Amino acid sequence: MKVRVAHEVADRLRLRIDADPEFLSRAATAVRDLRGVTGVRINPGCRSIIVNHDGTPGLRSAILTQAANPPSNVPPLAQPPGTDSSELILASAALAAGMVLPKPAAGAVTWLNIAPTLVKGAIAGLQHGLKVEVLDALSMGLPSLRGDYTTANFTRFLVELADYIESTTAERSDELLRSLLHHKPDDVWVQLENGEQAQVPFDTLKGGEHVLVSSGETIPVDGLVIAGDAYVDQSAVTGESLPMPRSAGSPALAGGIVTHGRLTIRAERVGEATTTGRITRYIQDALERPAEIEAIADQLADKRVGITLASAAGVYALTQDVQRMESVFMVDYSCTVKLGTPIALKTAMYQAARQGCLVKNGQAIEALADVDTIVFDKTGTLTHNTLQVTDICPLYPGVTEEEAVATVASLGEHTTHPVARAIVALARERRLAHVPHEEVNFIVGHGVEGMIDGAMVRFGSRHFLEDDENISFAKEREMVRNFQAQGKSLLYVARNDKPFAVFALRDELRTDAMTTLNHLKKLGVKQLVMITGDEKAKALAFGEALGLDRVYYEKQPEDKARILQALQKGGAKVAFVGDGVNDGPALMTAHVGIAMPKAADIARATADIVLTEDRLGSLGAIVDISQQAMKLIRSNFKVAVGANSAILAAAAGGYLSPIATSVLHNGTTIAVLIRSLLAGRAQAEQAHLNSR
Repeated sequence: MKVRVAHEVADRLRLRIDADPEFLSRAATAVRDLRGVTGVRINPGCRSIIVNHDGTPGLRSAILTQAANPPSNVPPLAQPPGTDSSELILASAALAAGMVLPKPAAGAVTWLNIAPTLVKGAIAGLQHGLKVEVLDALSMGLPSLRGDYTTANFTRFLVELADYIESTTAERSDELLRSLLHHKPDDVWVQLENGEQAQVPFDTLKGGEHVLVSSGETIPVDGLVIAGDAYVDQSAVTGESLPMPRSAGSPALAGGIVTHGRLTIRAERVGEATTTGRITRYIQDALERPAEIEAIADQLADKRVGITLASAAGVYALTQDVQRMESVFMVDYSCTVKLGTPIALKTAMYQAARQGCLVKNGQAIEALADVDTIVFDKTGTLTHNTLQVTDICPLYPGVTEEEAVATVASLGEHTTHPVARAIVALARERRLAHVPHEEVNFIVGHGVEGMIDGAMVRFGSRHFLEDDENISFAKEREMVRNFQAQGKSLLYVARNDKPFAVFALRDELRTDAMTTLNHLKKLGVKQLVMITGDEKAKALAFGEALGLDRVYYEKQPEDKARILQALQKGGAKVAFVGDGVNDGPALMTAHVGIAMPKAADIARATADIVLTEDRLGSLGAIVDISQQAMKLIRSNFKVAVGANSAILAAAAGGYLSPIATSVLHNGTTIAVLIRSLLAGRAQAEQAHLNSR
């Protein structure tokens, strides 16, 4: 197929392909899957594909090749609807032209302008019955038949303005999400049968191969560690707050990052069969499911169409007065509702942004207002994903807390392990002097050792000191059990093969976590739930301290979405708050997905709402703003119905001409819009005060 470059800038290509829509869509999918392509959009009317890319050398030619010859087995590209302002521009131009052109020319312009609306109205009436489109067609068609082109064009302008506002408030990020999900890992290192190492493309990996992963690299497969020692940060996959030691015999999950050490992994699952691959597939399936929430504006407007039509028919039957009937048609309940609702939602979205919340669409406001259950991922959400020292217990005769902290910090500053970093941070906070020492030996997966003043100091896990070094902490068993019951992590320290100290640490709880949870309860949230990969005792202790209603512990990535589905089947309206790659399925499953500001790219793209400030209090603010926005919408509906009903009665009684009716009706619309804007600001300020 011939492909022509219609336009090109540094990171963007517009390709013209003279082909049918099905070929165009498959070509877009093939191009999207190329490494370095950040976004793809189709313009069927122009038979073109718009490609955003990162400028990787050779990518341009690869894009052209794939666009010209897409594989026959690739699926069509599913893309969200874009915002098109062309109809609004045409309606504006027609309104202006109709006012200045001679009547015959104005008539021609008007009929061309309203033709699409008349066709939509006819189709809607035949297929779906009394819908807003039917009333729109009548409110434009009747004035045009009477030669009142200004009224017809003005009505068309208002309808297009409503549609444009509605579409811009419902912008979606599906294409961004898909581009992230289809990004493939870099080439990986494998160990060949002859013992040599080779770098191979990720796509060629097969089960059974031995994959080599070093510090700073991401594990590309699910498998079993067969050699090496390392710490692996799995927080983005399992939610565990601490890097986990991995050695021969340990499982390895795709998506984990080796923070220190080196591993050889026998691949058991590759590509889409891995944990992250299953998460990707789950999100793609969710993207194909239709939205469950209809636009509230259309629902409310459609309910009022019958009233207007029946009133107009009754007036004509009684009076045989076409002008009076036309006056009734000017009272379009849907106009006020369809405009007032998006404005209220847009105002809420704007005010939410001021409170540190990016809301991606108006539906999220509606859904969040009805939420009665909020589910939190623990790490990075209720906590800062950093550790803080809670208890220091010196065990060596004459040793103070300061000496214990300074000793461990002086050796620990040579490692990047979070436990060591927490103690180093404490030493700096207390301004403790550095303790001179000899060379430090970092034992991957176990701990640290080094000589200080001729004494060997070791610290690390209980397994390292008791099982490997035969240093007994039996006298401290009761203290250890108490700390573990409180959900704390422990660091054991020995000096000259004798217990020196025990440090207890806990994930650093967000300072506003408790006040935010209390605020959510006051707003009517019935259940506060936490899901974590932490072990039982630690998770339950944490949940009890925060007063959570339910805690799910030791859960895998796929479990989160299943738990949310179970809550939804029980009738709960669920919001999920998370930050990791593993949270993507849950964010898609929830009625409302909320991502933290430091969340992974996939979590941010999947979520309906992204907190832009690193404070949990923003969550309470956005729930409050959403509830107030929905109250405002319902109130506006009552105001619109009341005012328009009075205008309708006056028009039916012959007291108002079509022009007067239109002026009063549009005045009501403007009043509702102003009310939405002013009320939104006041409500946002109140929400801001409540969240502090």
